[in-house]
Amino acid sequence: MTVPDDVETFAEAVGPQSDEVLREMDARAAETGFPTVGPAVGGWLQQLAGLVDARRVFEFGSGFGYSAYWFARGLPADGELVLTEVDADELDDAREYLARGDFGVTTRFELGDAIETVEEYRGPFDVVLIDNEKERYVEAFEAVRGKVSAGGVVVADNMTAGPFDFEEIYRLVVEDRGTRGGMAGGVADYLDHVRAADSFETTLLPLGEGLAVSRRVG
Repeated sequence: MTVPDDVETFAEAVGPQSDEVLREMDARAAETGFPTVGPAVGGWLQQLAGLVDARRVFEFGSGFGYSAYWFARGLPADGELVLTEVDADELDDAREYLARGDFGVTTRFELGDAIETVEEYRGPFDVVLIDNEKERYVEAFEAVRGKVSAGGVVVADNMTAGPFDFEEIYRLVVEDRGTRGGMAGGVADYLDHVRAADSFETTLLPLGEGLAVSRRVG
């Protein structure tokens, strides 16, 4: 399930406005079918960084830098943003887009497996975005949970749509029926895991393709 187009357009209209670089990135995504979070969710990510007074952000899976660009707009000049990506060309493109934004934040571009990369970093991180392989979402959360600051948040994309139908994830999570496996099973396992995680409180943001927002409360 995705939010109706008119609601998504309305959310975009009342949120932070895009700039020239973001419009170029949106056009690229539309032309190539590359799955970005889109401007409505992007504006919300920018707002979230400001709401938690974020100084450090870590991304599990960055593509060509779309969500990172929105995060950078919400960080202070002395902030730090870590992008991870397994595709070298996409990471190079992300570097170019972020440079054009000229935000002044310290931006690190890590080529390789995000779960291995996060082990090389010390916390705390104020915002973490999980958007890598859906079957590894739980693994990603466990790799970073101890590095999330008090009051910080872990955001996971594709909770209600994307590489599976909403009806499939609904059956697995709400009705608790069906065999778990694949991408939908990975997301269902993640939702069960974070809802039961000590010191984290999770809610769903039904915007874009669905975001689980888990705040560290202890």
